[in-house]
Amino acid sequence: MKLADLRYVALLSLFFVNGSGLATARDPGPDAARSSEAGSNSSTPPNVVFIFADDLGYGDLGCYGATKVQTPNIDRLAKEGRKFSDAHTASAVCTPSRYALLTGEYPIRALGGEGAWGPLSPFSGLIIDTNTPTIGKVFQNKGYATACLGKWHLGFGENQNDWSVPLRPGPNDVGFDYYFGVPLVNSGSPYVYVENDTIVGYDPADPLKQGSPPSPTPQFPAEASVKSPNKFTGALAAHQIYDDEKTGTLLTEKAVSWISDNKNNPFFLYFATTNIHHPFTPAPRFKGTSQCGLYGDYIHELDWMVGELVKTLEENGLSDNTLVIFTSDNGGMLNYGGRIAMKAGHRINGDLLGFKFGVWEGGHRVPFIAKWPGTIEAGSESDQLICNVDMLATFMALTDQDPGTLENKDSQNVLPALIDNPTAPIRSELLLAPRKDANLSIRKGKWMYIGGKGSGGFTGSKPNHHAWGGPPAAAFAGNVNSDIKNGKIKPGSPPAQLYDLENDLLQTENVYRQHPEVVEEMDALLQSYRSKTSASKTRNGKAKQK
Repeated sequence: MKLADLRYVALLSLFFVNGSGLATARDPGPDAARSSEAGSNSSTPPNVVFIFADDLGYGDLGCYGATKVQTPNIDRLAKEGRKFSDAHTASAVCTPSRYALLTGEYPIRALGGEGAWGPLSPFSGLIIDTNTPTIGKVFQNKGYATACLGKWHLGFGENQNDWSVPLRPGPNDVGFDYYFGVPLVNSGSPYVYVENDTIVGYDPADPLKQGSPPSPTPQFPAEASVKSPNKFTGALAAHQIYDDEKTGTLLTEKAVSWISDNKNNPFFLYFATTNIHHPFTPAPRFKGTSQCGLYGDYIHELDWMVGELVKTLEENGLSDNTLVIFTSDNGGMLNYGGRIAMKAGHRINGDLLGFKFGVWEGGHRVPFIAKWPGTIEAGSESDQLICNVDMLATFMALTDQDPGTLENKDSQNVLPALIDNPTAPIRSELLLAPRKDANLSIRKGKWMYIGGKGSGGFTGSKPNHHAWGGPPAAAFAGNVNSDIKNGKIKPGSPPAQLYDLENDLLQTENVYRQHPEVVEEMDALLQSYRSKTSASKTRNGKAKQK
């Protein structure tokens, strides 16, 4: 028997697969060891570092085919771990995707069934119910130290956020002992940092508030893409601390310090980078290092950040007992910086159709890499269908908690896909959301069904437009689709879309009219999800596109 096989014999005893192919954790006892001859002999629970990049596309890494950027640290994760080819985010939009990750719920269920569809307003309250299970709480239940570092974008306070300190409820109320980061998104105000429930540099004599004159914040050239004007006044000291080009370094330093401070206890770190969301503002030392402009330079900074975290684990003797997962919140975005990169030959989402905000594959199929020495086979690959919504149940199984106890959650335990080689599909279907609810879609096996025409995302096409998407973006990228001609939907095209991803991953042919029986089945399945929610409303009106 091969060494790799021996490593899995013990692991296989922890799991069984029921008739539907859904893996469920058995109770292995409180001291079940997950170590191997390559790892520690200790029964200490595994640490978890979950790195959640922002807007990183399927083609943005060397290990996924990129040639105009170099990502040696992330490529090393893939070489020493497992790379997934069919991993997705539950939404092609930032806030809904993060909601799905943290809660294990499809974002159409958020806000009592109103659904989360777009980026959250800076004035929104926390959209996660403080009583619901979250990935942070899963680890807290087992005595882990937990931290969220980086982009939050899930709201603060009850109902509405007027930015009065303390900012509660917030990250500290949904599973994280410690929070530090960018409260919204690096392209949207307020341009301040938040630590736990206060604004960094907070001065009660100069509070942050909506209004004019706007407090100064760094600005950048057009090729960095849009940074929205500041909507806030006051908090001058806090605004002076905020620096776009230093944010990546600052978050990395915070992560390195937090890992080192918690090395003697099990820990969970949710590291949500602002890289590579626009504006593309890498530290000066990374500028000009790629072959595709600031977009690629920002990827280089991200790769450095990942390398620093991995090095810290190694220096503290934590590597063998730490599961590291690297992925993204949605696909790459075709903004101005992205278009510069594409013209230089960089394929943001590989050859997939579509971009961020849209439900075509490029909007939500993302890199996903998992490394755990001695437990995950080095250099392995998996084509299992998985989603970020699955992390809740997966982390429950990892920490010997029963995912079967979850109620009203969409998360499935995909731990066997990470540490073993199951032949049967673990997840049989997956709901996928774009910005527009009319284009909500369903994946089942090889079939993907989209309930409307187009991608349901951005539609820009002119040079002055910040965000491109849909048919115009497909034309720009050189993608072929049977419903599109000259960057527009053809007259008489089908009312919805059906794709055979097994034979047509690039979604070149809408086979809606060739398979009416499949369309009927898939539409009924999609409507069964809609019937459980009221998906036509949003809590705060139409969210602005960031």
